[in-house]
Amino acid sequence: MAQQVDLATVRQFGNMEFLARQLVEGFITGLHKSPYHGFSVEFSEHRLYNSGESTRHIDWKVFARTDKLFVKRYEEETNLRCHILLDVSPSMYYPEATNGKLTFSALAAAALTTMLQKQRDAVGLITFADKILEQSPVKSTGSHVHTLMMTLQNLLNQPRPTGQTSVAKVLHQIAQQIPKRSLVIIFSDMFSRLEDSDAIFAALQHLKHQNHEVLLFHVMDQKTEEAFEFSERPYLFVDVETGEELKLQPSQVRENYKAAMETFKHGLELKCHQYKIDFIPVDINEPFDKVLYGYLVKRGKMRV
Repeated sequence: MAQQVDLATVRQFGNMEFLARQLVEGFITGLHKSPYHGFSVEFSEHRLYNSGESTRHIDWKVFARTDKLFVKRYEEETNLRCHILLDVSPSMYYPEATNGKLTFSALAAAALTTMLQKQRDAVGLITFADKILEQSPVKSTGSHVHTLMMTLQNLLNQPRPTGQTSVAKVLHQIAQQIPKRSLVIIFSDMFSRLEDSDAIFAALQHLKHQNHEVLLFHVMDQKTEEAFEFSERPYLFVDVETGEELKLQPSQVRENYKAAMETFKHGLELKCHQYKIDFIPVDINEPFDKVLYGYLVKRGKMRV
């Protein structure tokens, strides 16, 4: 079931749409062979038949396969509107060799866009750093999805920006702009100015207050950013957002760093749980299945 793509080759491949489609097809195939067999992916254009309603739109071919009554779902019945928020601030370009977190997030966003299109749901893309950089309309057409794929592909060919992240400001702005109840999916490491922690929590709460469903994929290179696993030699560590430099050996700060990172992550997870936001930590060195399955679970809850 695991679908992994070498991030070092993604940027050179040049076809985000094809890669995303391959990821989704592999994931769905694996899903049907896994213990989750029967998790509804293929019935995106159907709903369960309700006793007493007209039998005119029952899909008898599906009944023959499943022994269950499903009614064909039409375009106007597709309610889900999804906004994908992609953090493109300097810290997302780490590790520098592959622009790892950004590359992972862009491909994951492309795969989710493909799944949304398969399920005839409407999707829009917002990229942000210290402000909103690009914002697309929310549509479900093939041409629109192709445009989103090109936007995601182009992100991988752009140089790393400068400046700092302002997650809180952007989330507040998005919460005000989205008029209808929507699914908001965020890809971010949530690194912002240290004093912004309370502001970030308030912004997440604002999204929920506006009645949106929120799914946060906390994107990290867990080996180095959480476990601080560097070989024991002198390093020059550079803050990619402020440019601040620090010369040291990893063992000098490892335990304090890990404790601080654990506190940060635990606090974020706790607040998300408090606000009923789905918090899913993802490691860019692992397969994309966690992202795709996390989305399906969330979508399933919204359909109930």
